[in-house]
Amino acid sequence: MSLLVSLLAAVVVFIAGWAVIKRYPTVIVLFAAGLIMIGLAILFGADSILPKNAKTTGLIWFDAIDIIRLAAIKQVAGIGMIIMVAGGFAKYMETISASGALVHACISPLKALHSPYIVLGLCYLVGAAMVPVVPSHGGMAMLLLTTMYPILLNLGVSKAGAAAIFCSGTIGMGPGTGTALYAAKIADIEPIVYFVHYQLPVAIPMILVIAILNIFVQRYFDRRNDDVYEESIFASDKVLKVGPPTYAILPVLPIALLCIFSKFGYSAIQLNTVTALLLSWVIGVIVELIRVRNVKQVFQDAMAMIKGMGSLFSTIVALIIAAEVFATGIKLCGLITLLLDGANAGGLGITGMSAVLSGLIAVVSFLTGSGVGALTSLGSIATDVANGLGGNVTQLISSMQFTAGLARGISPVAGATIVVAAAAGVSPIAIVRRTAIPMAGAWIVMMIGNYLLLN
Repeated sequence: MSLLVSLLAAVVVFIAGWAVIKRYPTVIVLFAAGLIMIGLAILFGADSILPKNAKTTGLIWFDAIDIIRLAAIKQVAGIGMIIMVAGGFAKYMETISASGALVHACISPLKALHSPYIVLGLCYLVGAAMVPVVPSHGGMAMLLLTTMYPILLNLGVSKAGAAAIFCSGTIGMGPGTGTALYAAKIADIEPIVYFVHYQLPVAIPMILVIAILNIFVQRYFDRRNDDVYEESIFASDKVLKVGPPTYAILPVLPIALLCIFSKFGYSAIQLNTVTALLLSWVIGVIVELIRVRNVKQVFQDAMAMIKGMGSLFSTIVALIIAAEVFATGIKLCGLITLLLDGANAGGLGITGMSAVLSGLIAVVSFLTGSGVGALTSLGSIATDVANGLGGNVTQLISSMQFTAGLARGISPVAGATIVVAAAAGVSPIAIVRRTAIPMAGAWIVMMIGNYLLLN
């Protein structure tokens, strides 16, 4: 493929990035950009554009459209199904107040402490520990906001300081997290193996660094006391519902089942992520039937699982399908080859490319507020880049995945940042300046940790 078509594709990518920043529908932008680049590849002489072993329609221009169908089949049958079921289960746990019971059980001991900034740091640790069962950045921010926010304020932490801790990023840890599932798929590793072997050793130091830096950063800004506050729009109907204390067990069931019935536990039986989530959902429905004794109500609540799955298909899964088409266009136009040639000419190697691609991910996440969108837009090229440089694809995709979560924590347009800022009555920028240093510190620790772990 000629240099001209690669440069034209780069222009298309730039325009697509501009369109996303300007709030054009991301899914449609990625579909359009991908199809335009595929069309460029055809015009410049590509004679085959379909994936290996895919059957052609007989006309290459029809094949360009068929790529969408093939991408949908691939993603919905694989990572898309896992993400939909994980999201649906999280929605069901929220509906039956099990998530609230878990949060309440975890944060109650913090009330006994009277050092406001130590409590603030511990609050982040509690939130980080619950990410595997409440993987949504916005969801976790709201869960902590509705429970810990009054406590932190009563202890003397400012509204902006309390808000910042809830937006400090979930870092995408856990076998049920969308970005982690996607990264595990790219690395061709089971999600639970990716979580235990490749996430935890790096994530634990990152979490500790974020917690410690937040203690000092929030105290520093609180002493400056230069935040400008407006009227809070925190609504009473957003208050988290807390179920029976025993319900705190339900959200962690999928993690427990995946750990017990795996190569790390009872290896004779091995569950996959989807089965563990579905089994936990069934157990939750049975528990609800025993407690509520209203079959109609329980079944209506159980529909939260299905509705949650459908909601995620129209957002995240559709985005992944569009990103697959977008990545196909990038590959066909030779941009990956151009990237590899540049890396080789600069002598970057796999570690250098990890930093470069992580930087790109960070920019996209910051500008769009979406870690999933940023990772899926660029993550699919990780395998080609790693193979071209003779490096470890896990190191590359893991760095990109963690960066997506961290950068979302400093994005003024991220959903969690906007909602929490409104609840606290401060501007999103006020929160971003408080989260920037903890996120930057965690990124440095992550890059070092990934290098030591995988080299």
